[in-house]
Amino acid sequence: MYIICIIGMFIIGAVFGSFFNVVGYRLPKGESIITPPSHCPKCKHKLKWYELFPIISFFIQKGRCRKCKEKISWFYPIFETICGLLFALAFIAFEFDPKIIIAVTFISMLIIIVVSDYHYMIIPDEVLIFFAIVLSLEIGFIDGFKEMVIALGNGALAFLTMWGIKLLGDFLFKKESMGGGDIKLMFIFGLVLTYPMSIIAIFIASLIGLPISLLLMKTDNHEIPFGPFLSAGAVIILLTKIDFNMVLNFLGA
Repeated sequence: MYIICIIGMFIIGAVFGSFFNVVGYRLPKGESIITPPSHCPKCKHKLKWYELFPIISFFIQKGRCRKCKEKISWFYPIFETICGLLFALAFIAFEFDPKIIIAVTFISMLIIIVVSDYHYMIIPDEVLIFFAIVLSLEIGFIDGFKEMVIALGNGALAFLTMWGIKLLGDFLFKKESMGGGDIKLMFIFGLVLTYPMSIIAIFIASLIGLPISLLLMKTDNHEIPFGPFLSAGAVIILLTKIDFNMVLNFLGA
């Protein structure tokens, strides 16, 4: 039963990952996420139902459009696989705890953010507002009204801290040091992860992003989205269920 649930969560994650890719790709361009249906970006061929199976369809079609034979980016199957793995890991971490609903919702938001920030260097406000409301309600229903109020307070503190970091960065570098989307995203980090752990998520994101940033700075691409690194840091904290007391114990405090 346990293994079946893990496999089931992987399949659900891969299916939703395909949809989240559409949301993250279209929403920043002001396009509908419903119409037109999924299609080849070159020949506009409308994909049939049997061409939409996550991961599998890519390999059956040998990575090409069935009509015009244009190559399909490896981004799609890799992204769908990652989404499936994250959903499966969420089940392993939370099993049948009701908080798995919060975890999966949070992961879904991060997936969309990674796509939009990767392609356009934008974290859409629509995504942040929608998930902030949904996650607040989920916390209220699962943990109670008091915990929801505390979570909202944690979110506000995380937002203000990130805003302060941005102001400091702007002063030191004499230019825009951080996008507004990253600052707003921290509100949701505080909401879900608690304030102290949202700050640690920034630290983890910086550790992950620094070597990659140094490599990219050697190329012509000096614009690096921070959203994917923040998302990675948040996912690590979420799925390992590290809390602030564990961090203090590790540091010997």
